[in-house]
Amino acid sequence: MLTEPLGIRHHIGTMCAASSKSESLLVTARPELNRRIDQWLDHLSDERRLSDKTLLAYERDLRQFLRFLTNHLGGAPDLKEIAALRPADFRGFLASRRRDGAQSRSLARGLAGIRSFLRYLERRGEVNAAASSAVRPPRQARSLPKPVSSKDAIDVTSGDLAMEREPWLEARNAAVLTLLYGCGLRISEALSLTGAMAPKTGTKTLRVVGKGGKERIVPILPAVCQAVEHYLKLCPYAISPDGPLFLGARGGPLNPRMIQLAMARLRGALGLPDSATPHALRHSFATHLLAGGGDLRTIQELLGHASLASTQIYTEIDSVHLLSAYDKAHPRR
Repeated sequence: MLTEPLGIRHHIGTMCAASSKSESLLVTARPELNRRIDQWLDHLSDERRLSDKTLLAYERDLRQFLRFLTNHLGGAPDLKEIAALRPADFRGFLASRRRDGAQSRSLARGLAGIRSFLRYLERRGEVNAAASSAVRPPRQARSLPKPVSSKDAIDVTSGDLAMEREPWLEARNAAVLTLLYGCGLRISEALSLTGAMAPKTGTKTLRVVGKGGKERIVPILPAVCQAVEHYLKLCPYAISPDGPLFLGARGGPLNPRMIQLAMARLRGALGLPDSATPHALRHSFATHLLAGGGDLRTIQELLGHASLASTQIYTEIDSVHLLSAYDKAHPRR
């Protein structure tokens, strides 16, 4: 047998099994190469502490590459054949994915995952990763984040629209959305908070664990504390100090999909565009701080961006809004 199940981490396998896609979890590759993939994913999870979602994407992209190589090379690849790959092989893979309809962003992410695996093998002294590094990723059209207006953000986080069947669910959704807008949290960061971390009256700061396990401290607004305390007062379930702060309708950990659906209902009620997602509230936090005179370095720290370049994109949003207002208001328009 030239194929065997990819020995990836258990939680990645579980996520794949739960996927609605019908593609097989078998990777056409030699057993030794499959073991290296397993070890690489363990490394990314245990040492680099990448999220399950990122690990799943990397595993899927590498699986697509191995299937391409099986056809391209005429058989299941092994470590020796991986080491002998040339830039043209990687370009052929990107071209085949493009023919299948993959967009530039997906192609760039796929190439990044493949490079990560090859660099891992290079550090083990098993391959030379120079061939993949010589391939330039597809150029991507840069899209600006789409924040909502300050008025719309306040309407979304008010909890006054009675969109849920029970008041405590309405209060829970409002508390989560207020954390996203008031503190600039990602939805995963908000839902990772425990009962002991609940912002309450008098709380000045909140410790947040972001991407890659990186910690940051964010200030807490009184409105955030009020929203969380209102939820805690109405919640019918006991919230333990070391358990999740935000609970689902049956008392288990809250699924982020429930917040996304709640935001979709709010969009419909308020007449907001499809771009008004929970993550747009994080964009709104950064954009409104910048418009109010906040400096980029501070906003970078509050968002937990590793690079200032990631934060600088909000200056472009501010410039677009400024030019739009100028165009509408100037008497010589």
